[in-house]
This record gives sequence, C-alpha cells and structure tokens, in this order.
Amino acid sequence: MLILSRKIDEKIMIGDNVSVSVIEIRGDQVRIGVDAPKTVKVYRREVYDAILAENKAAAESKPVLPDLDFGGIRQESAQLMTITNNK
Repeated sequence: MLILSRKIDEKIMIGDNVSVSVIEIRGDQVRIGVDAPKTVKVYRREVYDAILAENKAAAESKPVLPDLDFGGIRQESAQLMTITNNK
C-alpha cells in the first residue's frame, strides 16, 4: 500500500484522469473529493462491499419463474402448422 501525506487542497493523481483532493480535515474525519470520468465507478468501501454481497446473493439464488399458461398460444400454433403443412 502506498501511503502519502497531503494537506488541504492538495491532490493525488491516479492514472491520467482520476484525482483525489483533500477538501477538509475536521477532528478525526477527512473529507476528500474524487474527480473522475463518469465511466469510472467510485464507491465508499462499505457501499462497494454491500454491492458485492448483493451480487453474490443474486448469483447464488434460484430464479423464481412465474407459472404462465401458454396453452392457447401453443394450440393456435399447432393448428396453424397443421393448416400450413396440409397446403
């Protein structure tokens, strides 16, 4: 892990297009600003962990499919196929 010291209004660059700025220091909290393209997803770690957990749960769950009645549609299709094949 790279550890850097910064003062208020100083920035850290990540790659060519992401910058992290120290906005404010108040007690034990540091407010930071992240300037990144819209294509770069930026999350707080606890939000990111929640997203990963939700995605994992969704991937492991069994899909629940509704009970649909296609009887009429199948019957009409079968009749149409019969008519078409008899011509």
